[in-house]
Amino acid sequence: MKKIAYCLSTVFLLVVGCKENSNLAHNKAEVSEPKEQVLFIVSNAHFYGDTDINASNHFLEIVAAYDVFAKAGYGIDFVSPEGGAIPIGYISTSDPLQKEYLYNNKFMDALETTNKPSEVIASDYRAVYYGGGGAAMFGVAENHAIQEIVMEVYEEHNGVVSAICHGTAGIVNLKTQDGKYVYAGKKVNGFPDIFENKDAEYYRTFPFSIQETIKERGGDFQYSEKGWDGFYQVDGRLITGQDPTAAAMVAEKIIEVLQQS
Repeated sequence: MKKIAYCLSTVFLLVVGCKENSNLAHNKAEVSEPKEQVLFIVSNAHFYGDTDINASNHFLEIVAAYDVFAKAGYGIDFVSPEGGAIPIGYISTSDPLQKEYLYNNKFMDALETTNKPSEVIASDYRAVYYGGGGAAMFGVAENHAIQEIVMEVYEEHNGVVSAICHGTAGIVNLKTQDGKYVYAGKKVNGFPDIFENKDAEYYRTFPFSIQETIKERGGDFQYSEKGWDGFYQVDGRLITGQDPTAAAMVAEKIIEVLQQS
């Protein structure tokens, strides 16, 4: 994991500088009438814990899934614990998909104006998707309002709960109405400890280990020892991926499950 991530403000400077040529910005995936909605859950954390180490949401893990949903005709909204702008990082401008979305004003504006939980109506959504990146370890898992939204989507509206990489941290506290963890007895995936640098300062700020917490609470945590190979798990309406290489596939599997329901 990288210790230093790009800050959202840096990216906005890049985008603002291009707004005069907004006619050049495009998104082939945009549709006028989304058939269903997916809620992306992201973090406002700019730093790892109380350190000055920059934290961010993983840009590719957002755009790779977003692109799949948008091209399939789904609408996408964003929610964060505090609402408003979120930090993004792990950006590669040599990747055509990431570059396209960096210059997409509508998309970047959505990251600057994420919804607060109080602004979200759970019944509007068929699925939730927890984005990853180091920021995902902070502020999301313990947010009760987000938990309530997610479990309403899952239990009352037969929706899908999904996460990618460190985004799986967001599901560790989710419980069903009967008091069981939503992943108890299910195969679940996320960024495994084997790829963390446990001696690094960033890791010492983590409030918990995703892998160990899920195992202790009855989840069957599965992962690829190779890594960066598109590994994911589907167990009913719980869909989780290991790292950025699985983001698009997680989105595709969510669509498959929704089409079958």
